[in-house]
This record gives sequence, C-alpha cells and structure tokens, in this order.
Amino acid sequence: MPRILGKIQCLKLMLEKMIEIKEVKCRKDLRKFIHIPEKIHKNHTNWLPPIYFDEWNFFNPKKNKSFDYCDTILLLAIRDGEVVGRIMGIINRRYNLLRNESNGRFGYLECYNDAEVSHALIKAIADWAKAKEMNKLIGPYGFSDKDPQGFMIEGFEYPPIIDAPCNLPYMIPLVEQEGFTKEVDCLIYKYDIPEKFPELHTRILQRFQEKSDYKVIEFAKRSQIKPYIIPVLHLMNEGYSNIYGFVPLNDREMNDFAARYMPLLDPRFLKIIAKDDEIAGFVIGLPSLTKGIQKSKGHILPFGYFQIIWTAKRSRQLDMMLGSVKPKYQGLGLEIPMALRLLESARKAKMETMEVHLILETNHKMLAEVEKIGAKIIKRFRVFQKSI
Repeated sequence: MPRILGKIQCLKLMLEKMIEIKEVKCRKDLRKFIHIPEKIHKNHTNWLPPIYFDEWNFFNPKKNKSFDYCDTILLLAIRDGEVVGRIMGIINRRYNLLRNESNGRFGYLECYNDAEVSHALIKAIADWAKAKEMNKLIGPYGFSDKDPQGFMIEGFEYPPIIDAPCNLPYMIPLVEQEGFTKEVDCLIYKYDIPEKFPELHTRILQRFQEKSDYKVIEFAKRSQIKPYIIPVLHLMNEGYSNIYGFVPLNDREMNDFAARYMPLLDPRFLKIIAKDDEIAGFVIGLPSLTKGIQKSKGHILPFGYFQIIWTAKRSRQLDMMLGSVKPKYQGLGLEIPMALRLLESARKAKMETMEVHLILETNHKMLAEVEKIGAKIIKRFRVFQKSI
C-alpha cells in the first residue's frame, strides 16, 4: 500500500510540473500575455515597461496593419494554473517574398529562469513554423526592424532605451541551449556631448553653409513638422531597403506610424537636409522617455502621459532613433551636417549624452559615421537563428 501511495504522489508531482501551452484567443488571455512581463521583471531595476495603451493596439489585428500580411500565433505557458511565460510566432509573408526566404520568427519571449518553460515555448513556435513549411526560425524579432529585436547580450548596467529589448541575462543561455546561434548583432552607441564642439565641427558646418547646394531644415514648432512626416517615411523606405529585417511601410502603415510617434516628437531634434524641394535625408532624436515611462509604470492614464512628457523635458539624454539618406545622395557626407546640427540643438537643450539607437553591425557606413564623432559601443543585442 505505501508503494502505491508513493507512485500516486510521484504522478501527482509530475502532473503539477507539466507545462500547458495555450494559444491566446480571447481578451482575458491577451491581458495575461501583455502583463506577464511585469511579474517576471518585478525585481529588475533596469526594466522598462511597455506603454500598455500601445501594447493593446500592437497586438490587435484590427489596429496593427502588420497582421494583414503576417501569419501569427500568441502562446502562454501555464504551470499549476499560473502563467509562467509567453511567446509570439510570426511569419512575415511580405518579407519572405521580398528576400526569397522561408523564415519564421519568435518574438516577445518572456519567462522565468526555467529551461523547461523556455523549451516548451520555443518548441511550440518551431513546430508551428515548420508546419507552415518554414525552414528556419529567427528571433527574438517582431514584424519588422521597427519592433524590438534581439536579446541584450552586453550593457546590462546601462539604463534602457525605448523600443530596445530589455531582457534579463539568463535569457541568452536559455535560447542557446535550444540550439540557436548568432544571426546578427545590433549595437547602441553612447556619445558624451561636449560643452564646446571642436573647431573642426564648426569649420565643416561653415563650409557646408557657404558652398553647398543643400540646406538643413530645422523646426521650432510641432505644427511645422507635420507636412514632412510622410515624405520622411517614404525616404526611410528607400534608404532602409537593403537593411536586414526591414519591411517597407505602405501608406496606411505610414499614417499609423506617424500618429503613434507624432505626439512624442520634439521639433528641435528633427533635422532634414534638402536639395531644392527634394528631401535628401533626415535624422530624428527624442529626449529620453525612460524615466517617465518607469515612473508611470507604462500607464498613460490618469497621469502617466504628463509624467512621461514632464521627465522628457528635463532629460539630459537624447536618443537618436532614426536617420537615413536617399540612396542617390549617399556617399556625399550629408549625414555630417545633420548630425552636427542635431548635436548643437542637444547642447543648447543642456543634454549631456546621446545614445544612437540600434545599428546593425553590418551597416558599416553608419558605424563609421558614428565612430567618427567619437561615440563608443555600450550595448549589444543579438538575433539568433536555427534551422528547423
């Protein structure tokens, strides 16, 4: 009899440890999917919560147009009745067709330091992608390179930056033990803004102003920016066409993108370079939103929006988010006068540092320009890959 009871207890323990993988199909489960990271990162000092209003829109196929050309699946890992992890599977049909690839993606992977949970989640996405005739799985990756990409592998000591991954260090071995290896790295650079710029910078700008056919357009009011946003996004489509993971935005997506980020733009930190009436390049920076989002815990209402804006106005860090030059104007050094004007505006705003957002390690032209001003790598993010 004791032996039978012992077997029953062992069976009970095994059942309690079993992991259920459940597809998200209702609003209640989507809420669990969106909010499980705040439990996992409860004691993570450098965690940057998402803006939850955006999260609900992002994971809503009726509001996020990326769902129109992607196959997707959202999964929860449940153990003993509790949600212990999540993952998203994405097959970007548009990107695969453009690149002649058969890649599935996993993204938004969150779990505790538990190899059984991470294995169950990743395997479920691999099986799903393989059933849809994919032969490779990459990740973490979203719909495009405008979503958080990769896991941070270096730079955990630095404060996070908006739209960059914010994982705990244990995620890397959890993924690697599933057989994943490096696909590509993305880098973040930091630049200490000097109180006075070197004479060389001044001479470069002076020569540019005196002899160039190009002009740098600057802004004082947000209303002045509005007519330029869609043309800038069209230019981004051209300039980013050969960048890993980039999917061109269509007109509807451009309008959505503009509506999402327009309220956050500070006109001082948008610089456009033009020849005659044609936009040749642009660069966009944002005062760091990190402290405000952390204080608001990701909630816009009732006072979160004001906390975010208030702290951004007092930020001493500028985050350079986007920049590009039209392909036919590349190689002319147009990035330099735009960058110098941006840095001048940052100095006038009493910014002390600038972080340059995720740059692919294969984007040698951009890396050279950033390193030319003396910026240093402080963070590294890795996208992983595995044949399936």
